[in-house]
Amino acid sequence: MKVLIVDDEKPARDRLRQLVGDFGEHEVVGEAGNGQQALALASTLNPDVVLLDIRMPGVDGIETAHHLNALDSPPAVVFTTAYDQYAIDAFEARAIGYVLKPVRRERLERALDHAARVSGALLNQITAETNLKNRRKHVCARAQDELLLIPIGNVHYFTADQKYVCVHHDDGQDLIDDSLKTLEDEFADDFVRIHRSALVAVDRIERLEKTADGKTHIILRPGARTDDRELSVSRRHVAEVRRRLKGQ
Repeated sequence: MKVLIVDDEKPARDRLRQLVGDFGEHEVVGEAGNGQQALALASTLNPDVVLLDIRMPGVDGIETAHHLNALDSPPAVVFTTAYDQYAIDAFEARAIGYVLKPVRRERLERALDHAARVSGALLNQITAETNLKNRRKHVCARAQDELLLIPIGNVHYFTADQKYVCVHHDDGQDLIDDSLKTLEDEFADDFVRIHRSALVAVDRIERLEKTADGKTHIILRPGARTDDRELSVSRRHVAEVRRRLKGQ
């Protein structure tokens, strides 16, 4: 199997590379020091397995695993972790591959033999059952053959059109694989539903405006790079949008 090693500490990467090489059955095709590098390499190297550290600055291992699922052929994931027994029990109960640090040869070999793909639903269950942080800092879009990480703080709003969701952000618009309901649940603290097909970042809203025909529109703050500066609010959502604006 082709293996990608991801850890922010070089000694840890060196240890994993040595162990994988000693097995003689697998090939280390690359190393990354953080989640963003890992996603860039995974999209070009197409590894079969990613050995993925959980605690990393920036894009951590759990979020990286979420975004790896956006690849056309997602790799299997084996987490390397120093988390306590409570978190380990949750990994084992959900059949998610892991290797406890410091990494032992026998455990790593078994983990590689049983490596499997990790679905987004399983990752959500793990984060809900443990003290692992479950909110992503980015959403992931596919731009040609690359994965584009879009910081949540740069997002103006999300819109759904049939089976696709479009994220409107500081640098333009991109399609993402997340459903609007998933985004609403995950980012409920910062986004508000304005109708069945749109979520808007509360801090991007300048005001509500009522038109002559009685409809309510959202006016985004100046500086929004999207073409559509006005978004209509359905009657059932007006009260909640007003409440969220007052609570800013």
